[in-house]
Amino acid sequence: MTGSTVLGGTFDMANGLNVTRMGYGAMQLAGPGVFGPPKDRDEALAVLRAVVELGITHIDTSDFYGPYVTNELIKEALHPYPDDLVIVTKVGARRDEVGNWHHARTPDEIRSAVHDNLVRLGLDALDVVNLRFGGFAASEPESLEEQYTALAELQQRGLIRHLGVSTVSAGQIAEAQSIAPVVCVQNFYNVAHRVDDGLIVSLNDQGIGYVPYFPLGGFTPLQSDALSAVAARLDVAAMTVAIAWLLQRSPNILLIPGTSSRAHLHENVAGASLTLSEIDVAQLDAIASSAQ
Repeated sequence: MTGSTVLGGTFDMANGLNVTRMGYGAMQLAGPGVFGPPKDRDEALAVLRAVVELGITHIDTSDFYGPYVTNELIKEALHPYPDDLVIVTKVGARRDEVGNWHHARTPDEIRSAVHDNLVRLGLDALDVVNLRFGGFAASEPESLEEQYTALAELQQRGLIRHLGVSTVSAGQIAEAQSIAPVVCVQNFYNVAHRVDDGLIVSLNDQGIGYVPYFPLGGFTPLQSDALSAVAARLDVAAMTVAIAWLLQRSPNILLIPGTSSRAHLHENVAGASLTLSEIDVAQLDAIASSAQ
């Protein structure tokens, strides 16, 4: 059985944008280090087609994945796109010739990135564009007014339908909201790293989606053991448990686990239909305490 129920239901973001809570992150379709072509191009294309066949309506990507690789694969596999498919991309970074990551945040760089995404995805307008603003896992204490205003101007021209922000603080979200509506926030968060607990509640009250990335990244061995213990008791993979916990955490949490394997994709989707007991949740909630 597939459908929105199995996929964790759907979430109505502010401004009428509706997506399945279980999405798909295309980052891992690129080569090692999110750089270069995929190891298995045919499998990468098959994964993308399986995503749509499963009923997932939220794909996360960026032109700096590869660079360009994931967007080109998405276009090849899925264009013309289903009417209900929401493709979310992001700008604010670039890759050099050996794959290093660099900021690309001037208004001209942001405008250029939006146009590059449009071309490579084969779209006249991008569904959602996230401004990537912080470092790897934490926000940086700077104003995003200039960069977000550049995106808002492109939105006013009809090139972008909705805007979001990534790796940002509550203050930066408020700053962005004062310029143009934010429909989603993409930050580092998982069962062990819960700095954004209060922010998630606030965003849910505003109808803003919260999209955690790296749901299993950065665990200590002790934390991994605790997660694995719950997974073993339920006879499922650790990622399945992590996904289920996130979906039960708050109704505005939208997931974008990535994989380059159809088998792993189905394993991830299984997490959306897993219901954790109060005992399971309590054991998982205790993982965050061990991180402090």
